[in-house]
Amino acid sequence: MKKLDCPHFTLTETLTSEQLDFFKVNGVIIFRKFVEPETVKLFLNEVQKVEKKWLDEGRDKVNGVPLKFGKNENNEKIIQRLCFLSLHSEVLSAFLKDPRLKSLIELLHPFDGRIGEDEKDGLVLNNYIRTPNSSFSQMGWHTDSPRDLFLGQRIMPMLNVGIHLDSCPFENGGLRVLPGTHRQGILRLLFSKPYFVNNKPDPKEAGFDIHAGDLTVHDGRIWHRVQQSPHFGEASRRRVMYVPIITGKYLPKTEHSKTPFYHRFTHKVHN
Repeated sequence: MKKLDCPHFTLTETLTSEQLDFFKVNGVIIFRKFVEPETVKLFLNEVQKVEKKWLDEGRDKVNGVPLKFGKNENNEKIIQRLCFLSLHSEVLSAFLKDPRLKSLIELLHPFDGRIGEDEKDGLVLNNYIRTPNSSFSQMGWHTDSPRDLFLGQRIMPMLNVGIHLDSCPFENGGLRVLPGTHRQGILRLLFSKPYFVNNKPDPKEAGFDIHAGDLTVHDGRIWHRVQQSPHFGEASRRRVMYVPIITGKYLPKTEHSKTPFYHRFTHKVHN
């Protein structure tokens, strides 16, 4: 296991050739200080408002996608995975129109891409926290591509764009990737590892030092996992908002959408 040697890239409205080349080789890239500390606080406040509203309403899914619940260090019920957040927050919806985010579509060239605000799971917030009662403190090896197959489509290129709302040094766990595996064939994409149930470190995996406000992008075809923090409680917390940038047929979801088949098994693979 190692830290990936990432240059200190800054995201503007146009990607540089160096940034494009780095992503083409590794399938992952980090842009430092994408949002300022004040904006991080604003986003966290918006997430907390939506979470409280959904808990008060007793919601268990949004647009057919189940919410993921757990307990915090005070044994209080929390939502550890929220979806379609921007559809319930004017602040977050406005953020998705940031032209810097749109510039990332070039990473999918020659495919035409778009920000999937009302597709897939929309804007997602993953709230990892390790407590004796938490059900979402790590995630096993997977790629983001096979859900296309569950939806009856061929696998299409996509990006998962993470806006990090907490600092997470390499030693505290967090995102782990197998660089370059986005260029693997279909058989290795589907069968290299058992999906989600395998949390074992890989000798070739790489991790990162992440700071609140950083932005990460990974290709949907790359193998990745989330390493559990060695700490408990607030010291283990890692909140990341994920924006999907997708290709292919436009498939929006609404409150009338059915729960995708693969979501029926998520409770068995998160811990």
